[in-house]
Amino acid sequence: MNVDSIRDGIVIDHIAAGCGMKLYRLLGLENLNVPVAMITNVASARRGRKDIIKIDADIPVSFDVIGYVDPAATVNIIRGGTLIEKKQIDMPEMLSNVIRCKNPRCITSTEQELDNIFRLTDRAKKEYRCIYCDTKAASL
Repeated sequence: MNVDSIRDGIVIDHIAAGCGMKLYRLLGLENLNVPVAMITNVASARRGRKDIIKIDADIPVSFDVIGYVDPAATVNIIRGGTLIEKKQIDMPEMLSNVIRCKNPRCITSTEQELDNIFRLTDRAKKEYRCIYCDTKAASL
């Protein structure tokens, strides 16, 4: 399989195998009007298998979303066909409007304009809880 290199854009690499589509949806990449390549189950020395997303445009992406889906992923910034920056991602302490609270009694269920905000409560378990009602976020 051949996927062309990109001139100006972003490569999200080292995504855990099977998590690429989740990341694609949460980043809203289906709404872009630019070339986006998603490669799944690529052999990886570091992870065994991995997914890769290539975005052939200089657009902002949410590092919080990437860190939520897979904190071991890396983001490569490409300009003029050259890698200019490689960012290591980590789990964000707070997530705002990435996921919704599943508790029907949470204030975010009745107050639709209220932001859905979750805080990281257990890094080892990748556990986030709603700041309003303390409900645990659903697993990815």
